[in-house]
Amino acid sequence: MRLILASASPRRAELLRAAGYAFEIVVADVDESIRPGEAPSVYVRRLAADKSAAAQSGTAKAAPYAREPIFLGADTTVVVDGEILGKPRDDDEAAMMLRRLSGRDHEVLTGVSLRQGAYEVGRVETTVVHFRALSEQEVGWYVGSKEGHGKAGAYAIQGLASRFIPRIAGSYSNVVGLPVACVAELMTSLLASRL
Repeated sequence: MRLILASASPRRAELLRAAGYAFEIVVADVDESIRPGEAPSVYVRRLAADKSAAAQSGTAKAAPYAREPIFLGADTTVVVDGEILGKPRDDDEAAMMLRRLSGRDHEVLTGVSLRQGAYEVGRVETTVVHFRALSEQEVGWYVGSKEGHGKAGAYAIQGLASRFIPRIAGSYSNVVGLPVACVAELMTSLLASRL
């Protein structure tokens, strides 16, 4: 089976490798703009499907494989009070996001899409993350570390920010960027539907 990850994220690649998957990477360039009135779960599911479709349309079939490749697209976002917190544009926005997350729960949503030929399956995985209350000194220290740059919600659970997170409810790998158990379930479902 040829698996193609439609993502430039090193975290997603690490998670797939750790779970024993062999795969290729094809970066899918899609418009990540939020549509007016679009719910966070609809947004991440749509982007995941757009990424798997874009990777599929840009990849030639390889002759040695009996089956068409499976394309994996994913998109992760942080949601607080129903609002999507994307990747911060600068340090000020990163600090603002961390202040919003401080001392409360938020959700991390990842849309997952697996596509093979004309068949596509997907879903949205949700994990609840609890941040302890952060001091202004801690916010400044973390923003200064630059770890949250390029990350939804301005933090990375697998790094320095782990000291701020006493508990989660749901998939840890989802918060990192790819719910691996969800991927395995969807792959089983996709392959079974093609028999």
